[in-house]
Amino acid sequence: MHILHHYFPHLTDHQRQLFSQLDTEFRGWNERLNLVARTDVDNLAERHFLHSLGIAKVVEFAPGSSVLDVGTGGGLPGLPLAILFPEVKFHLVDSIGKKIHAVQEMARALNLTNVTAEQTRAEQLRPKYDYVVSRAVARLATFHTWIAHRYKPQHEAAPNSGLYYLKGGDLTEEIEESGLKATIHNLSDFYTESFFETKKVVVVPSNSAGRG
Repeated sequence: MHILHHYFPHLTDHQRQLFSQLDTEFRGWNERLNLVARTDVDNLAERHFLHSLGIAKVVEFAPGSSVLDVGTGGGLPGLPLAILFPEVKFHLVDSIGKKIHAVQEMARALNLTNVTAEQTRAEQLRPKYDYVVSRAVARLATFHTWIAHRYKPQHEAAPNSGLYYLKGGDLTEEIEESGLKATIHNLSDFYTESFFETKKVVVVPSNSAGRG
């Protein structure tokens, strides 16, 4: 877990303990459910926890705000972000029940009272959120239609309300196709590991095209 402490030196002792516990819990559940590729487990802290926290290099979620994590799978990026932002409410959703069960159990084991996890699709949700996060669930144009109406009204929303989408590779065509006003942040600007050379955070403000 040293890599997390290196890039996030202000973690409290409690947060460090939680990340260590998450590492243990995640490995246990991965044995049963294959939440991430087995080949990635040796690099869990770098390729999954640190990757998830790349969003925190781009935005600081406002205390008291709400974040929707769509297609969370095994709780990524939601669980690492919930540890980092204890004063923010996180709602993690996925269509696969057994993965959501694992996320619920991990959140309970870590006593993350700021996390709720639910088996559902983003399009079926009723609540409104300040922020949406996700790890490369679909092409941006498709994904945005699922979440465009999930934001709080502009006058109620937290600062920098919008989508923070972890993606990889050349996204020029994908962003053009979406017609959205998007900003790309290269994770290689923050992390030196070769894994992050092509990894990005795509930011789409909540008031971008397609918003209703």
